[in-house]
Amino acid sequence: MQANLHALGAIALWASLASLGVSLAHVPPFLLTGIALIIGSIPAWPFVLRDPSQWRIPLRTLALGVYGLFAYHFLLFIALRHAPPVEANLVNYLWPLFIVVLTPVVLPGVSLRWPHVLAALLGFGGAAIAIVGGRELSGTLAWGYVPAFAAALIWATYSLMTKRVAAFPTTAIGLFGLVSGVLSLLCHVALEPAATLASRDWLLLAVMGLGPLGASFFLWDKALKLGDARHIGILSYITPLASTALLIVVSGRAFSASIALATVLIISAAILGMRVK
Repeated sequence: MQANLHALGAIALWASLASLGVSLAHVPPFLLTGIALIIGSIPAWPFVLRDPSQWRIPLRTLALGVYGLFAYHFLLFIALRHAPPVEANLVNYLWPLFIVVLTPVVLPGVSLRWPHVLAALLGFGGAAIAIVGGRELSGTLAWGYVPAFAAALIWATYSLMTKRVAAFPTTAIGLFGLVSGVLSLLCHVALEPAATLASRDWLLLAVMGLGPLGASFFLWDKALKLGDARHIGILSYITPLASTALLIVVSGRAFSASIALATVLIISAAILGMRVK
């Protein structure tokens, strides 16, 4: 129960990520990612000041954390700017399905069964419907679906690879966020034009950093350490429902039939894939 509560806390925070990303779409993506991730690392600082050894982790583990936190969120924010946000968000939420399909590739001793293949087909069908729906609205096939798809792959492989590195304390998530944030700000200075942030921007960045790009990672890591990853994974399928519903409200879009069907297919595929042992 404790693990499930931690997971539900992370899921509730992640539901707001896409909506916050759309609200901050005018902020350069490297700048947005950098500030939010650094803010998200702050809750770990007091623990590390008391015990600096909690951030003494292998370089391989740190590189994996930067890969997951930095690359995933940068690609997600790019996708939300260059494709219809509701559909791009649904494509991004193929990551629970990818976790299932890629498990036998990444983790030894796990095989892929026919229900996993069926789940993959359902999931890709849902993504295709989401993309076609966006094309009907925009008149063109937005290239932003590519980074959305890539983001889903990155989060899935990051999640699986954490099981192949040496065990690390949950506070190390703060180091992942801090290093990823600094790297992103360096990319902003080198590659993006300077930007001026308004007071509202800083408020939204603080909410994003302390919530879906901060506390959620600590809660998720704690949940995986305490509970059954399969049960926790099933709970994660609440996220696309909540995130899509909130994004529709924020963007003022109508809940179309294509979005409804895509949502049902993606969630059904993920649940089917995770329930198979």
